[in-house]
Amino acid sequence: ERFCIQNSPLLLFLLVLLLFISNCFASSQNDDVDEQVRVRVRVGLVLDLGSVEGKIVRSSVSMALSDFYAIHNDYKTRVSLSVRNSHGEPLLTLASAVDLLQTEGVEAIIGGNSLLEAKLLGELGEKARVPMISLDSPISCSLSKYSHLIQATHDSASEAKGITSFINGFDWNSVALVYEDHDDWKDSMQLLVDHFHENNVRIKSKIGFTVSSSEESMMDRLRKLNALGTTVFVVHLSKVMATYLFPCAEKLGMMGEGFAWILTTKSMNSFLESIDDFAKETMEGVVGFKSYIPMSKELHNFTLRWRKSLHVEEVIGTEITRLSISGIWAHDIAWALASAAEVIRMPNVTSTLLEAITESKFKGLSGDFQLDDRKLLSDKFEIVNMIGSGERRIGFWNFNGSFSNRRHLSSTHNNLETIIWPGGSTQSPKGSSQKQSDRKKLRVLVTSSNRFPRLVNVTTDPVTHDITNVDGFCIEVFNASIAPFNYEVEYIRWRNGSNYDNLAYVLNSQKDKYDAAVGDITITWNRSTYVDFTLPFTEMGLGIVALKERSIIVWLIERHENPEFQGSWSQQIGVMLWFGFSTLVYAHRERLKHNLSRFVVTVWIFAVLILVTSYTATLTSMMTVQQIRFNSNKNYVGHLSGSQIAKAALANSSMQTMRSLGLNTSEDYAGALLNKTVSLIVSELPYLKVVFRDYPTDFLMVKKQYTTNGFGFMFQKGSELVHNVSREISQLRTSERLNEMERKWFDKPSPFPTDDTSNPITLDRFRGLFMITGVSFAFALAVLFILWLREKWEILVNSVNIFLSRRLRHFRILFTRTIHPSPLDNTIGENAIQMAQRNRR
Repeated sequence: ERFCIQNSPLLLFLLVLLLFISNCFASSQNDDVDEQVRVRVRVGLVLDLGSVEGKIVRSSVSMALSDFYAIHNDYKTRVSLSVRNSHGEPLLTLASAVDLLQTEGVEAIIGGNSLLEAKLLGELGEKARVPMISLDSPISCSLSKYSHLIQATHDSASEAKGITSFINGFDWNSVALVYEDHDDWKDSMQLLVDHFHENNVRIKSKIGFTVSSSEESMMDRLRKLNALGTTVFVVHLSKVMATYLFPCAEKLGMMGEGFAWILTTKSMNSFLESIDDFAKETMEGVVGFKSYIPMSKELHNFTLRWRKSLHVEEVIGTEITRLSISGIWAHDIAWALASAAEVIRMPNVTSTLLEAITESKFKGLSGDFQLDDRKLLSDKFEIVNMIGSGERRIGFWNFNGSFSNRRHLSSTHNNLETIIWPGGSTQSPKGSSQKQSDRKKLRVLVTSSNRFPRLVNVTTDPVTHDITNVDGFCIEVFNASIAPFNYEVEYIRWRNGSNYDNLAYVLNSQKDKYDAAVGDITITWNRSTYVDFTLPFTEMGLGIVALKERSIIVWLIERHENPEFQGSWSQQIGVMLWFGFSTLVYAHRERLKHNLSRFVVTVWIFAVLILVTSYTATLTSMMTVQQIRFNSNKNYVGHLSGSQIAKAALANSSMQTMRSLGLNTSEDYAGALLNKTVSLIVSELPYLKVVFRDYPTDFLMVKKQYTTNGFGFMFQKGSELVHNVSREISQLRTSERLNEMERKWFDKPSPFPTDDTSNPITLDRFRGLFMITGVSFAFALAVLFILWLREKWEILVNSVNIFLSRRLRHFRILFTRTIHPSPLDNTIGENAIQMAQRNRR
């Protein structure tokens, strides 16, 4: 008692310590029991752990699960993460996901922030019936078919409306679109492009850059945009590409007063504070759309704890100081997974994990969490203005189609804050304008062999060798396609013959001298490695042409030696016609002696032959194409001299054993066929149209092969005119102007077999054939009747005479009785006369 009184503080401390130890021991026992009854739910996490974004998402998901179970400690389930490193490779992402399913038995996977990765995980999710959750992958129609794929991203449709409204608000009617030439960026850009077209915002030019694009290439293409008078740019690039683009634009003076640069949401969401200060300074005056995350106390506290949780080496190595949009979405997805895992293991619950996730609703760090058609869409955007090394918020864009300068998106404050444009001006740029005097000269190489003048014909001065005139079908199409873009075209003669592969290489390697090349240039894959082609403006493919055959050979050969082909002229003609037609059906074994029967059978066989072949879908070819029989070891096949296309086609066909002969002009084509130098000609369809125009009745198209892409115009790689000229070619085709040009230069009916599949074969289509057959049969009957009359004429005349004499005698008796009646004319007398006549007989 004395001890307790004198040492009461010490005793109190001992009691508290004893109580704490007992509670800890009891708590540890309870935790051991709880761990035994809790259900472990494995979730896969496939990320590029070497990237800043991958590190942010991993730490955010881990912290989110810790926070969730700290609040819901009584839950019977625990989500356990199994992490795999994809190294940013789609195939490794797929392999990691398969490994997680097979070895870990995960019930869901988070990963796949690119379009290809999302597709691969979507396919895997369909097979395994496991939810796949993709962060910040682009919205694409190709992903909508995956019922087990969940996407957390921004609403591209709402963004497209916002950027279009922003552009229209400043009365800009045209923009240049600068994008990253990668599937993810091109696919996510399509909604924006479509919305521009629907709202009369003309895309003046589009240029795509790749990660491998050099600074010189960027400078060159930006310089061309600047020469066009373009002042408004919409940029759809990753952070890496943007850090290269804007310094180049700065060097060219395109980040000064009078220019406007707008960054898309995907670009802005990829920007973290790790961008170097120099790149930020060059972006001063840029306006960007950004997914809006409402600030809250929970987000602020989570961000502070998240920063403290990062390893020192991560902070120093990557300068991570701000939680990304994907990191915030990942936090909310982790909460939805943990909640859904608990729900599906409740008694009397039959929902799957996917259904439970899609039905989750709660207040998350990104705002109200609710999936719509398996998508967590951020449809509110903040608009920021890049100033100095930071950002300044100038307003908001809401999905309902309104701007606001207040956080609550009130409709009564529909104006944006003052924008500081490039160059430090508050005066908004006026947009692009180009006067007639500012027309840019387009330096165009033109093929000048003049082998087919109707296609391309170049006239030069005999002294200076300068071009004085350029015309032809290809030139007229090009002039019509380039006319809307206010260019002064300078044609430069290509002097190196018909090697157009070399032409493509020269256009690529001498960008400072030439902008485009036009003429009879076929679109090929190897040329496309050096240049960009427009849409084809001619018919695609190769054609095989042969001479029309007109001769009766069998009769001429057999007439002098075969007795069956001799006789009178009428007999010989009959044998000739009969043999010619009967051999088609091998019906000439029985010998018909009468010419008339041969005529009838010939007409009938001809009619039957046409009917049978028509209903076997060969009538068209039977009526338009004659069979060509040749000895492949002795015959030549012609082609355009120097044409690699025709040579490749011959090498890969059944005619590869034939000897080939190079020809240069349409006259060469016709002459070689007419004098039998070649059996047939293989060439591209535009050249053959010229031949048929000049020789409309001598040749026939035997076959068409769609093995080439037709003629197109060549431009330098990435030229903004490729898209524009292609659009004009499409418009020319739609408006029938292209057909009018073809009729002008190839002014004859098409020799090509027509496709009759759209017109069903009916009896009415064969009325001419039936009329010929009927008339032939009637004629044969008439001839037969005349011959019969000749043979029976005397018998017929005698029979008629006897008949007429008897009738005349009978008439005479009746006439006499009528004039001189007799007493015997009564009934008794008549009977007596009849009896007397019988007795006399």
